[in-house]
Amino acid sequence: MSLRRVCGLLLVLSVAGCEVESSASNTPASTQPTTQSTSKTRNEWKQELPSCTYEVMFEGKTERPFKNAYYNEKRKGIYVSAATGKPLFSSHDKYDSGTGWPSFVRPIDESAVIIRPDPDGSGRMEVIDASSGGHLGHVFDDGPEPTGKRFCINSVALKFIPDEP
Repeated sequence: MSLRRVCGLLLVLSVAGCEVESSASNTPASTQPTTQSTSKTRNEWKQELPSCTYEVMFEGKTERPFKNAYYNEKRKGIYVSAATGKPLFSSHDKYDSGTGWPSFVRPIDESAVIIRPDPDGSGRMEVIDASSGGHLGHVFDDGPEPTGKRFCINSVALKFIPDEP
């Protein structure tokens, strides 16, 4: 087996749900800080994060549905930012939306995320990790009660911390 193939296999094994595809809003990497809440540049995030996490959070790519780590996760726990470890979502607010991505009715704390119009011009609302400035996913108005929201989030932008090991 070639060295290139071994490295590729190790990357797939080390990061679940690493299949990503381009989306309409490819945002090129920059040397500027990503938000005012962090002093890291995109290039620094690129050095620290697994490539698929970086590509989703900072280059406008998205995971494939049903081929990611957490869309079918049923254990109790919290989901934190893959970049910073800050709490973002709780399993208590997670539900099966049928879309193939982890979906939540709300974040743990509204200040943990930033919601803004997607820069791709699609009219969607983008969900940003307030602690890193990285893209998490999108929020839609077709979720269940009590909020009517569906926070559709990429698994590679999250790390799951179960309540019980």
